[in-house]
Amino acid sequence: MAHLITSNLRGNADLPNHFDAIVVGSGMSGGWAAKELTGKGLRTLLLERGRDVKHVTDYPTATLNPWDFDHRGQVPLETRQAYSVASRNYAFYEGSKHFYASDAENPYLQDKPFDWIQGNQVGGRSLLWGRQTQRWSDFDFTGPARDGFAIDWPIRYADLAPWYSYVERFIGVSGNRDGLATLPDGEFLPAHQMNCVEKYFQKQMSQHYPTRPVIMGRAAHLTQPSAIHTQQGRAQCQHRTLCERGCPYGGYYSSNSSTLPWAMKTGKLTLQTDAVVHSILYDAAKQRATGVRVVDRQTGSMTEYFADVLFLNASALSTNRILLNSTSDRFPNGLGNDNGLLGKFMAFHSYRGRMSAQYDGFADSTTWGRRPNSSYLPRFRNVHRQETDFLRGYATAFSAGRPSQPDRNGFGAELKDRLTQYTPGPWSVMASMMGETIPKEHSTVRLDPMQNDAWGIPLLRVSVAYDENDAKMLRDFFEQFSEMFERAGFTARKPIDTGRLPGSENHEMGGVRMGRDPKTSLLNSWNQLHHCKNVFVTDGACMTSTSTQNPSLTYMALTARAANYAVRQLKARQL
Repeated sequence: MAHLITSNLRGNADLPNHFDAIVVGSGMSGGWAAKELTGKGLRTLLLERGRDVKHVTDYPTATLNPWDFDHRGQVPLETRQAYSVASRNYAFYEGSKHFYASDAENPYLQDKPFDWIQGNQVGGRSLLWGRQTQRWSDFDFTGPARDGFAIDWPIRYADLAPWYSYVERFIGVSGNRDGLATLPDGEFLPAHQMNCVEKYFQKQMSQHYPTRPVIMGRAAHLTQPSAIHTQQGRAQCQHRTLCERGCPYGGYYSSNSSTLPWAMKTGKLTLQTDAVVHSILYDAAKQRATGVRVVDRQTGSMTEYFADVLFLNASALSTNRILLNSTSDRFPNGLGNDNGLLGKFMAFHSYRGRMSAQYDGFADSTTWGRRPNSSYLPRFRNVHRQETDFLRGYATAFSAGRPSQPDRNGFGAELKDRLTQYTPGPWSVMASMMGETIPKEHSTVRLDPMQNDAWGIPLLRVSVAYDENDAKMLRDFFEQFSEMFERAGFTARKPIDTGRLPGSENHEMGGVRMGRDPKTSLLNSWNQLHHCKNVFVTDGACMTSTSTQNPSLTYMALTARAANYAVRQLKARQL
């Protein structure tokens, strides 16, 4: 870890709009950049394009009952039309819509159908994430090198392992130490518990498919807070499963409840909301970025801010857009884009596959309470060898429940009486895939040459779609889980293609990928632009491939690692 640095590194402390560091975006990775940079003494400006959202006080629906909503949780047609993209997200409803960007707030162009889900507010999508926090393994970091798609990652698991631990201890992650090579163990709080049918499925799989372990999911929930969490002002998860409304207890990790207040306590953080970043300023003589141009979202006025180091954490597509719009004589095609690869090799996770079924056993048991997590099957396809006609693989969430249905027979008083008497039905089981897609050069985002948004910034044009590899993977998921469910004695098996579009699960990645060679990548092993060393990209844009694990933990670990490296470089006057 670097030692505390006193401001201002380049002697600009008395100049207006000058800081030691600028962070663009206040979400999952931006919160970590702000925490680490301010914690090492850097006067840091945090730019957020949306409104302010303060922990607890700005969660207006967090404690509402279902009958407190005007539409009982549904949204009217006019609202759904105004949020035509966001409304397709799994967590969008009357209680959470205020954390989503409407179509007017987030305009973009689609060459192919793509759901760009944005949360333009302090905390970004850390208020909306699914909170699943799996580490990557070396199987993931070496995947491209083994099968020849994308490029080799410039880091391995050993490079990130201590930073995974560092992040996990601070945010709080529940889980078991399962001893799996494909899913390294972490610094865990007590795990959630499987129910009886999930344990039964786990046992059946261990007997019939010993290389397909079923484990309890790992989630960023405080099942048993430690001292570092109470110091943040956070409390134990209450298992309300109303997480997408914002958690007033801080029971799950968000920037709002954790890293941003921590950074604020240093006295080194300046938060600027309604700040739409237009582009990055570049000084060709110094061969470095000097700051950013910012458009006020409310007034349209433009301001320039200056700093010694810049962290881009605006979300994958927004970061690509900022870099593409940062043109100069030196970089006519976007900052750092000498190889023409900026905005290319985009990828995402496929959530199209589900398998539902029923189980008639355990008739004397049911579930009690709520659990903000599910069981999990790590990737088991194409791990040690290429065994299918598609590349990479998929992870799977698995859950079981026993819904109780009221007897709806009769009329009038008889019906009312029957509706209070619930009869448990058979157990329902569900498997949901999360498939890795392959980054391809023709999967791109680029600036439209003709159309601008309300702030004078070219609209982003997205050309990303499923391919044959994804279709083969989906078929394999249906085949494997149909067979696995049959072995477990599950009946009424039903494959479901959800039809979810690319991007719909908030896991878009790539466009500013890491690599070893400036000819084939934009960032080095420390998340620095090869050709502009004081600009770091540590959100989803930096990802070389997507793996099958949820990416947020990796974003946070990469950010903490890069921020501490940046401070060391600043201290050594190497930036």
